[in-house]
Amino acid sequence: MTAVQSSAEQSGVTTGQDQYPAGAQVVVRDEEWLVRSSMPTEDDGTRIEVVGVSEFVRDQEAVFFSGLDRIELLDPRETALVMDDSPNYRRSRLFLEAVLRRTALPQSERRLALADSFLMDPLPYQRRPAELALSGANLRPRLLIADVVGLGKTLEIGLTLAELIRRGRGERILVVTPQHVLEQFQHELWTRFAIPLVRLDSVGIERIQREIPAGRNPFTSFKRVIVSIDTLKNTDQYQHHLEQIRWDAVVIDESHNLINRGSLRNQLARTLAPRTDALILASATPHNGDAKSFAELIGLLDPVAIRDPESYRAADIEHLFIRRTKISPEVREQMKGQWADRGPSHSVHCPATPAEEKIFEELAAVWLPGEGGTSVSSVPLFPYTLLKSFLSSHAALRATVSARIKTLEKKDDPQGTAAELAALHRLSELAADLTEADSAKFAALVRQLREEIGVGPGSDERVVVFSERVQTLEWLAEFLPAALGFKGRAARDCVRIMHGGLSDEQQMACVEEFGLADTPVRVLVTGDVASEGVNLHRQCHQLVHYDVPWSLIRIEQRNGRIDRYGQARPPEFRALILTSEVEGAKDDTVVAERLLEREDQAHRSLGTAEAVTGLYRAEAEEKSLIQDLLRGRTVDESLDARRSGADGEDAGLDDFLADFFGPVGEEAPPADPTEGTGSTPLSGTDSSGGRDATSPVLPRLFDSTAHFLDDALREVYPDARERLDLDRDQQSGLLSFRPPTELVHRLKALPSDYLREQRLRERMLVTFNRRLAEHSLQRARESSTSSWPEISLLTDLHPVVEWLTDKVLVGMGRQEAPMITANVAEPIYLVQGVYSNKLGRPTVVKWMGVTWRKASREGLVDDDMVSLLRRCGVGPTMANKRRYRDPAPLREALPDVLDTAEAFLNTHRDAWDEPLREPIEQYKRRLGTWRQPTLAGERTKERLADLADSLLTTGRPLLRVLAVLVPDPDRGDDDGPPLVSLTAPAASPSRF
Repeated sequence: MTAVQSSAEQSGVTTGQDQYPAGAQVVVRDEEWLVRSSMPTEDDGTRIEVVGVSEFVRDQEAVFFSGLDRIELLDPRETALVMDDSPNYRRSRLFLEAVLRRTALPQSERRLALADSFLMDPLPYQRRPAELALSGANLRPRLLIADVVGLGKTLEIGLTLAELIRRGRGERILVVTPQHVLEQFQHELWTRFAIPLVRLDSVGIERIQREIPAGRNPFTSFKRVIVSIDTLKNTDQYQHHLEQIRWDAVVIDESHNLINRGSLRNQLARTLAPRTDALILASATPHNGDAKSFAELIGLLDPVAIRDPESYRAADIEHLFIRRTKISPEVREQMKGQWADRGPSHSVHCPATPAEEKIFEELAAVWLPGEGGTSVSSVPLFPYTLLKSFLSSHAALRATVSARIKTLEKKDDPQGTAAELAALHRLSELAADLTEADSAKFAALVRQLREEIGVGPGSDERVVVFSERVQTLEWLAEFLPAALGFKGRAARDCVRIMHGGLSDEQQMACVEEFGLADTPVRVLVTGDVASEGVNLHRQCHQLVHYDVPWSLIRIEQRNGRIDRYGQARPPEFRALILTSEVEGAKDDTVVAERLLEREDQAHRSLGTAEAVTGLYRAEAEEKSLIQDLLRGRTVDESLDARRSGADGEDAGLDDFLADFFGPVGEEAPPADPTEGTGSTPLSGTDSSGGRDATSPVLPRLFDSTAHFLDDALREVYPDARERLDLDRDQQSGLLSFRPPTELVHRLKALPSDYLREQRLRERMLVTFNRRLAEHSLQRARESSTSSWPEISLLTDLHPVVEWLTDKVLVGMGRQEAPMITANVAEPIYLVQGVYSNKLGRPTVVKWMGVTWRKASREGLVDDDMVSLLRRCGVGPTMANKRRYRDPAPLREALPDVLDTAEAFLNTHRDAWDEPLREPIEQYKRRLGTWRQPTLAGERTKERLADLADSLLTTGRPLLRVLAVLVPDPDRGDDDGPPLVSLTAPAASPSRF
């Protein structure tokens, strides 16, 4: 029987669907390879990602297809039992640990495995999105994270992705974000979770396309990438490339932009959603006030979640949706001391200058007359556009007037527009000669920055200044430096400007400079492009609204840039309120000041201002408010009208939408902060100052990753000090070394800026000490040269740990299992058993100790291998006497041992499979009642039914012999602790 036949028989399916578990060794083209991951394809059998093991292909990465290549998965009966002469059986223990680490957690494992191991605070509320994604409540890991601004959605996404990676469901990851947060998102996922994403912004894609053959899909060059939604949505070629790729996980940030059916963003989302297993959408403002549009967003996650897109409740989608605010009970309690409470929004009154009062007079008399008056404009909303421009700056007013004049001059009806043109020219003349000296707001801004906040030469204080108008931003950037007392080069460097007209590279550079403490930037003047997703709180707790948006949502989004998780100082907000003595003038006290007060009230009482108007979109809020002002309503009357149904709107619709902005997913957290997370409290400090989790989810022989890495280095590189130039600081836990060639090859997946700036190809600095890693991250933020930390935290996902794990695995040799002399009464075989589904993902994983008693034809099984090894004395202090033992009798028993293991697995398979099977059956029942009138809908239904079936366990288990524990022939009856024997009988064995 050949090895290929054996593997096919074990799986119980055709050769094209053979299971190749991560960590197994295969032979392809007469070379040995270590399996990293596998996935069935439609046409070419199983797609297997491998890394080279044998001499000519060592550490080379490759992809093979079982339909195109002969892939030999080695027969467990042919396992060679070998001696281990390493001290304390170090090689054997490392090998067993490496197999444990490289084996994906089964899909039936719902608990979190890695939550305690990353560079993030242990906040249970930030774990709950990952718990929901893995709970089995949905067919696949799909959810919308809708936490309000500042709660840490990026951290929640990172933890969810890390858990998927540990389950073998995160090999291929695509993250899609707005262009201005690309680097920020990439930075967080690497520095916090050791998840590297290659940034394919406009420059990155051009670079890759120069390096790869013409026509090659750029998304196949890297497994984990981050790209801007603007890059993807505007180019047909990317759409084609995306249609050819299947992803394990797709993340789309600021996903409220996907809602409008027919838009390029919506088309992109509809391309990606069916081509990924996990889908994570994130948005602090996911609802646009329309039930059908929100159903469209939820439909990306699960097309059958909502039966009627115009009538559903929050409870219908609670398995797909989680939302908390800062005042949610669990958030409020867990955030104590880690997020300073915000102060009030201060209105800074700025009495208009004489030149500005003349413009107020013109606006009040001609454009926005009081009751009974008629505006000169034929477009009802345009006078308010003029007013908002003027309330921003004379520069913005000039731009708006000029644009309107050009529009009217192109019209064929000069008489119909003559009066408006004349009025526009009068405004143009009034604004033409205005300078910063004529601006009350500019003078007030300078006073606030210099006297109240303390911005100026010799000060480290920083502030972000928001304005809606690009012309205002450019004017401020030109005149602020001198007004603040900066001269020479300092005047050029102290202010940065950011708006949507800049390229993605320019926007990211602005954000990075402002976030680095050692840069000379003191003021960031920015448009509302920075109001979504951008972190500006690292070095700043001061924010000024130079002009105030006429939307509660936009005000809250702006404030959220500095009022967010990780803010150490109380955020302070100021708004410049231009006031006028002109009778009937609509100055900033009419709208802006009242909106500031209402946003502050809503934030403190509700935790968010999004549901106040029931409109849920900044643009809709502003348009509705202006229309109400035209009707003669006040700001308060406008804000309250829709909620009370005063406009004839269906109040029931408001109640329905309020479900989604109330306590969604806010059940009280467990009393024990580790309960329900699959994690136990951190267990002390490891040898290098870091801490490691002892989670029951992860079977481990070593008590920490640090101890595993220490022993792995000793085994793989006994001369590491010379070969790797390894230096270890015992006090701090810092490891410094020169990466060998095979590790450098793996580092290509890291962010290119990080590789270049920290010169990682020449030397790496890593640690298990979280305090040291956190300090390095903080120091990077205070640097003017790089935001990337010099020292990275070693986690289970870190390339260094993965590289050493693979080195340990390949060190054992092809189809070999070590013999370990242990405290046992009879030979105990350590066997791995894996059930998989049709997608090649493990559904049940068991680690067994198996004994076969030939005389009585009896098989015994213990399915807790780790506990068994501890009872047998397998550990770092065990002695290795290096006595030769004849492996022939042990090998002779292998067929019976494997039969015993399979019989045991078959006996308990249904019980182990139940947690996975029941949710799938529930989904199929729900799918059965979903009626679709269109052919496309029926095809979707068939696809989802096939998907549900593919997730169920199928075939026979794949077995692998890992090691054999053998008795010590020199041990006397009274020597040491009692010998270990298995006592649990297995079911009657069945032959292969």
